[in-house]
Amino acid sequence: MDIRELGRHGPAVSALGLGLVGMSDLYGPADEAESVATIHAALEAGVTLFDTGDFYGMGHNELLLRDALRGRNRDNAVISVKFGALRDPDGGWAGYDGRPAAVKNFAAYSLRRLGTDHIDIYRPSRVDPAVPIEETVGAIAELVKAGHVRHIGLSEVNAETLRRAAAVHPISDLQIEYSLLSRGIEDEILPTARELGIGITAYGVLSRGLLSGRWQADRALGAGDFRGISPRFQAGNLERNLRLVEALRAVAERTGATVAQLAIAWVAAQGEDIVPLVGARTRERLAESLGATGFPLTADDLAEIERAVPAGAAAGDRYAAPMMAELDSER
Repeated sequence: MDIRELGRHGPAVSALGLGLVGMSDLYGPADEAESVATIHAALEAGVTLFDTGDFYGMGHNELLLRDALRGRNRDNAVISVKFGALRDPDGGWAGYDGRPAAVKNFAAYSLRRLGTDHIDIYRPSRVDPAVPIEETVGAIAELVKAGHVRHIGLSEVNAETLRRAAAVHPISDLQIEYSLLSRGIEDEILPTARELGIGITAYGVLSRGLLSGRWQADRALGAGDFRGISPRFQAGNLERNLRLVEALRAVAERTGATVAQLAIAWVAAQGEDIVPLVGARTRERLAESLGATGFPLTADDLAEIERAVPAGAAAGDRYAAPMMAELDSER
């Protein structure tokens, strides 16, 4: 597994990270034993970056990661934790809390659930509009000084917020959606991150399954699967997006890759400062994703991919309107 640096101030991590949200939340039922086995397989393959959130399954995801890492060398895992999203007992969403006291409270609970004395990268999941980003980052900086956190990250912020945060404390990386279907960061956010020496951890590289190469237009979604309200999966939009996938499949077949591998490799090819996060929930899907690190894309390959899926070609926003309104990165 190749290693990449998360910006000028972040840790060295595997060139591919594993996002764990689907093992606990948002994408329907998951098998816990298979989830643990998948984390173990990732570790054995050299994956070091594991992304979780204290609100994924209301703590379940952190407990799952703790169980998977039990008996393993803690230094082999770079644990990235998002915090701040508020949930209710029924799994609903109730806003975000970035107050300094709340930051430290969230961290205390995460440390206990994870069974560790430090969090490698700690980041607000979204900007709390009622709290200046300087105050939220300042509170994390105090956790860094106390040794509870190693690095500070951000998630889904715009270029201005990125600059304001970096003026308070060095930022390791910005976690943000980036894929062939979601390229909004290229205009301003990515250049600003590079100017400031901030890495990118790209989530949604398979656009929540659209770019997996296996999605069918008639696939039924279970209760609790948020793709049921995602604009890109709605009738009309879905068919248009799947036509893009078929164009990508033609390129994949020529290169000897799967559609998913090609989509992941494209993100990785956009810069050494970008680490794709894959949301594999099974060992089989993980093995496919790991295959994306095994072949380089030539300039001709990249040009052909661009022709198959041009920037801005996706039908529908990446989130439903209420969730888009919460994204600082979209302002």
